[in-house]
Amino acid sequence: MSAEPVLIARDLARYYEVSRGAFRDAATLKALDGASFTVERGKTLAVVGESGCGKSTLARLVTMIETPTSGSLQISGNETVGASAEIMRQLRPKVQIVFQNPYGSLNPRQKIGHALEEPLLVNTNLPAPERTERARAMMANVGLRPEYYDRYPHMFSGGQRQRIAIARALMLDPDILVLDEPVSALDVSIQAQVLNLLADIQERLNLAYLFISHDLSVVRHIANDVMVMYLGRVVEYGTRDDIFRNPQHPYTRALLSATPMADPERKRERIVLKGELPSPLNPPSGCPFNPRCPLAFEPCPILRPALLAHERSLVACHAVNKPAAAPQAA
Repeated sequence: MSAEPVLIARDLARYYEVSRGAFRDAATLKALDGASFTVERGKTLAVVGESGCGKSTLARLVTMIETPTSGSLQISGNETVGASAEIMRQLRPKVQIVFQNPYGSLNPRQKIGHALEEPLLVNTNLPAPERTERARAMMANVGLRPEYYDRYPHMFSGGQRQRIAIARALMLDPDILVLDEPVSALDVSIQAQVLNLLADIQERLNLAYLFISHDLSVVRHIANDVMVMYLGRVVEYGTRDDIFRNPQHPYTRALLSATPMADPERKRERIVLKGELPSPLNPPSGCPFNPRCPLAFEPCPILRPALLAHERSLVACHAVNKPAAAPQAA
């Protein structure tokens, strides 16, 4: 029996109008341009790509901080696009976010216990003793000692602060956690502890994770599925094992070739992409990756490739999805 989809996005897009000066028309920045994906309860979808690919924009849409320009976003079976204020009020607690920087995501003047109780104070009618009880129980769930309740954020290490941020995100019993680079600001030894904590919480609470990262070694440890993005578009989408064992898109292959490997005996050829990441205000025509792609050929600068099934993944690449040549007549 398949798991229950808790997050479904279809052709999700977010455009911004950007001023270019007093005497020029505004430009359209397509930060996210037609992403479709599904996240099931108890599973993790990792979103990877270079800076500027649309990962953080996607996080803002899923957490309902911003409204999509077009497309559909369903959370726990409810459509968010065009939903009433009451429906949105009910849905927002179901999606919580853990930010990259544990130093900046906590109020330095607020005790940890009060920070954990605040979501309950704003969103529920629980009495103060029950809020305190639930905050203390959540601290225990993420490995924080009871005496930390009355301490301030500056008294904790980076790993402890990220545990506090995770605890705060869990206070409203969400269905989905958006994890925006949650371990990139931590030491490697602490990263492993936080990742193991997230895996344990997911197993116990059956949560869906949208895990945003540029670190593919971390993604390999935690993800079930992987979505690779480039300049606001999805270029490859598949299971973790398929993406890592048999990447199809040339951009995915380049990203994986730059990932450090623990096996010193295993050789991997580094793929160095030519050129710089194009400006999202002036993206290339056709396939956005074509100026840097080693496989580019005639249709690439002209036609935008569709995301099509190839091998066991979905791939947006003319070269990968090119039909085999017909056999020549004798």
